[in-house]
Amino acid sequence: MAIEVRIPTILRSYTGGAKVVEGAGDTLSDLLTDLDSRHGGLKGRLVTEAGSLHRFVNVYVNDEDVRFLGSLDAKLNDGDSVTILPAVAGGAFGFAAAAAIAQHSAAAAAIAQHSAASAPAAPGRRAVAGR
Repeated sequence: MAIEVRIPTILRSYTGGAKVVEGAGDTLSDLLTDLDSRHGGLKGRLVTEAGSLHRFVNVYVNDEDVRFLGSLDAKLNDGDSVTILPAVAGGAFGFAAAAAIAQHSAAAAAIAQHSAASAPAAPGRRAVAGR
């Protein structure tokens, strides 16, 4: 049984740089075990110690999210295509990072404004507050 597996860039170090590899298995779990036997460490990047998919990994079988197909128990057939995608960063942490950047930018602008206002005026010019 040959199943085509598309590997994201971040995991290609496990596949010798290959974008696509072939594997076999009746379920997604079996496929990942088969792939791990040839590409050591790959399964550990996808499956938790508790035996479930990491929440930051998305896996699709023929463009269907495996979370709706039984997750690691999703059935596979000869000729299926499996795509592994890392989840895109965002959510609460993304908002927290954006807020921190905004605060940093506002603080930097306030410091620059204060520095400009307290700098001595050039000869023949008056100092203008706020500029």
